[in-house]
Amino acid sequence: MIYITLFICFISSILLTPLVKKLAFKVGATDKPNHRKVHQKIMPRLGGLAIYLSFILGMIILRPDSPYTMPIILGSSVVIITGILDDILELSAKIKFLAQIVAASIVVIWGGVHVEFINLPFGGQVDFGYLSIPLTIIWIVGVTNAINLIDGLDGLAAGVSSIALITISGMAIIMGDGFVTTVASLVLASTLGFLFYNFHPAKIFMGDTGALFLGYIISVLSLLGFKNVTVISFIVPVIILGVPISDTFFAIIRRIVNKKPLSAPDKSHLHHCLLRLGFTHRQTVLIIYAMAAFFGLMAIIFSQAKLLGGFFLILVLLIVIELIAEAIGLVGKNYRPLMKMMRVLLVTTVRNR
Repeated sequence: MIYITLFICFISSILLTPLVKKLAFKVGATDKPNHRKVHQKIMPRLGGLAIYLSFILGMIILRPDSPYTMPIILGSSVVIITGILDDILELSAKIKFLAQIVAASIVVIWGGVHVEFINLPFGGQVDFGYLSIPLTIIWIVGVTNAINLIDGLDGLAAGVSSIALITISGMAIIMGDGFVTTVASLVLASTLGFLFYNFHPAKIFMGDTGALFLGYIISVLSLLGFKNVTVISFIVPVIILGVPISDTFFAIIRRIVNKKPLSAPDKSHLHHCLLRLGFTHRQTVLIIYAMAAFFGLMAIIFSQAKLLGGFFLILVLLIVIELIAEAIGLVGKNYRPLMKMMRVLLVTTVRNR
């Protein structure tokens, strides 16, 4: 039944997207070109509605028996309504942020999705206590916005989200978590159907409706799938979401360095930097897909690694991320602390010989 339902979600998304496209033009949910945008013509957004409706259809058919089902559906509905209103009316950042907190609170407080403590590798544990709920809400809101921030090229957010969902569902299968496997697979099938119209050259954008929904679902599923209260299980979802999280992290650093508000938009995200290096639209998207797949693979390896191997892998990942950020100018053209240090060490080594 699950495979038939996944096929239904995929086909439904393909059939619904053209209808949502017509609706987007009728209600004025369009994206106009400006100095920050890559596209050159007015594009319909609201595409995420097709993903959501296909996902809900799958949930109605399968009716997964879990205490998390209704909180996830209700929370994602709040996010979808927020996204629709934003795609049409362009809501303020404060209103969107408040709505995201409400959606996160639904699964955290009603659904009980939060990590109360983590076991340390060398014994003992860290008990979050009263911070458990706010920290979980921060995670959900943070990941939701991270996915939204990378939604800057045709098929980028949908593709990166799909890769994250493949990783989450794959690891859920390994761990025998049927609910996470089911929900992640339904969202994946629905997203792939939409990607049929969203890959370059896109016929429709997912808009905040889709980016916020995918970010929300992925953030919640990552908590459910790796809720084993160990340091390793706590780090795995961070690795899976390495591309959007690192892009968001360096965006924050960039704005602090340039003394700009954290909410200030710019044209220096990962995809912008790759485009400036001369890569085409399609090449840039495929490169970021490859990065997302690399992080997904590393997450799987990390989950199976022993303690020292895991820490070594994290160290290598952090170095690779920093070197890539410096090489493409993710923070700024002159921001190259690690590369400069490596150059000094290399020169010193050569001189000593």
